[in-house]
Amino acid sequence: MMKIKGCGTALVTPFKDGKVDFESYRVLVRRQVEAGIHFLVPLGTTAETPCLTDEEKVELLRITRELCPDRPVVVGAGTNSPAQTIRNIRLLEPCGPDAFLIVVPYYNKPTQEGSYEYFKAVAASTSKAIVVYNVPGRTGVNLTSETTLRLAGIPNVTAVKEASGDLGQISRVISGRPAGFGVLSGNDDQTFPVMKAGGDGVISVASNIAPVQMVALTEAMMEGRIEVAEDLDKRLSPLFHSCFVESNPIPVKAGLNLVGLCSGEMRLPLTEAVLSTVEAMRKAIEGLEI
Repeated sequence: MMKIKGCGTALVTPFKDGKVDFESYRVLVRRQVEAGIHFLVPLGTTAETPCLTDEEKVELLRITRELCPDRPVVVGAGTNSPAQTIRNIRLLEPCGPDAFLIVVPYYNKPTQEGSYEYFKAVAASTSKAIVVYNVPGRTGVNLTSETTLRLAGIPNVTAVKEASGDLGQISRVISGRPAGFGVLSGNDDQTFPVMKAGGDGVISVASNIAPVQMVALTEAMMEGRIEVAEDLDKRLSPLFHSCFVESNPIPVKAGLNLVGLCSGEMRLPLTEAVLSTVEAMRKAIEGLEI
């Protein structure tokens, strides 16, 4: 299985008058590919996936695979039910993704053993790679470094997207992982420190707006050009911050609307950005040559 590394964009889902705007989505995906993005992540948190129909999910993944045939596509399929997650895998597998991004079960608040058994069952349902997604701020449960390293022993569990924000925990995974197991930052503002500690890249929200810059940042880190990467990290810091002044993906969609790539429309229960968010995004984008 190919190692997933560098910058992968957690793609937004554009809407127009309540429907998925597939035309704008194609524009967004083409822009990512032309920017040299290393991999793409449709149907994640940033895609508002809980509010998409099965038909919309399939078409979004089909378009992503069509426009991105030569680099990895990691598609979100996780839920808090193993049966539903496996159903999603069956639904999406025919579209040809390279890997499935599976979130730690939310709301149920499983123990570490419960989380391990959940991922073990999901991994057994497919021959495709599984990327574990640890985001306790959304799930209510943290996957410990010990459990992540235990999961790394399952042959097709090939990486973790770590959005706990705990650099100590992430460093323990990096130092204890088996060969070939990837560690990806789940937070844009931790891309630099995670990669400096030996991590492999980031699944990024900010790269929806600034793919060229995020590719440059991660490539500089992979090539050992630390000072260049640190400078890029500092320049991008206002964008990293502004992307989370409201619930993701509200701000990033406001930013994409500002640069004319798609509307800022959301699906309930999310609502469009307030004026202060739009202004924060405007200031963050200025000077980035978007």
